[in-house]
Amino acid sequence: MNKPKVAFICVHNSCRSQIAEALGKYFASDVFESYSAGTETKPLINQDAVRMMKQLYDIDTETSQRSKLLEDIPPIDIIVTMGCNVQCPFLPCKHREDWGLDDPTGKSDAEFKSIISMIQSKIEDLKERIINKMI
Repeated sequence: MNKPKVAFICVHNSCRSQIAEALGKYFASDVFESYSAGTETKPLINQDAVRMMKQLYDIDTETSQRSKLLEDIPPIDIIVTMGCNVQCPFLPCKHREDWGLDDPTGKSDAEFKSIISMIQSKIEDLKERIINKMI
């Protein structure tokens, strides 16, 4: 069975979507493939996100990931928008949902940890829903 491809989409593809891609690979690579992308890119992944992911999970997103455009990822089965608070990018897919997460950019480590924890929980829930064919 081919694993579904999940894309975590946000405008800049530099913080929440990058965290979700990394945690998707870390917690759910046995169930789905994780990608992230946006309509714009940043030269670097958010450095607070990079630092927190290293600190919390020993994941080095700076060496394993990069900011990507929508056209840089393969055709996707499931789209998760992160809660852009603006017009989120659109891609064709079989299932779409929005996680409505606030952008922690420029905020405290506690805010980052809270958003990262929410993303982890949502990744685990998504994994269970895919396993149980609820998506």
